[in-house]
Amino acid sequence: MPAEHATAAEEEYLQTLFWLLEAGLPMTGANLARAMQLSAPTVHEMLGRLERDGYIVRDADRAIDFTASGRQHAEQIVGRHRMIERFLTDVVGVPWDDVHEEAEHLEHAMTPRFEAYVKATVGDAKTCPHGHPIRVGDRIEGVPLADCEPGATVTILRLENEAEDLLHYLKDAGVEPGMVGQVASNDGETVTVASEGGVATVTSSVAETVSVLADPSPPPRTALPEQLVLGRERYGR
Repeated sequence: MPAEHATAAEEEYLQTLFWLLEAGLPMTGANLARAMQLSAPTVHEMLGRLERDGYIVRDADRAIDFTASGRQHAEQIVGRHRMIERFLTDVVGVPWDDVHEEAEHLEHAMTPRFEAYVKATVGDAKTCPHGHPIRVGDRIEGVPLADCEPGATVTILRLENEAEDLLHYLKDAGVEPGMVGQVASNDGETVTVASEGGVATVTSSVAETVSVLADPSPPPRTALPEQLVLGRERYGR
């Protein structure tokens, strides 16, 4: 049976495991260690705790899967995090490229009463400021901006990697969820999108982390696992 209450550390791991699942990446200890920028022994120890507490199971090949209760808990954590981000951006005025780290500090300490207040305040908001669904089952599948050909019309769905320095980079470049534009160039090293707001250019590795709706659209593809982490100090989800 799952433990009645997950610790803050366990919640961090469950949140990151769900991010891997949602992004279509294998739920493995190696990917978890890469995403969280932690050592393999540290991750192995915590996975043992999560398994002992009934949140995950591992098969003979050490592949990770949620238990039913573990997945429910992970979805609640992720949804709460995204709801706090929306509250901090829309109500408090925290810039969207700073809000991820602030939400990390708040999400584990929120009382049920404050959570109800936040939920009522954000109302019918569908996504966090980075484009991820607050109701985790409502995710719209996109394609990496890196795959889009010049001339394609694109709508930015979400920023898959929420490492803070990467969000700063994207904001400075002029890329944000909801932006509509046309791919002006894609030479394999940089991607440029022209929109009413101006011209935004990002490196191809960063464009791997930006999900878009495109017309014409390239074939669906999961972004490269190597792009899990672009942050210098913190992991991104």
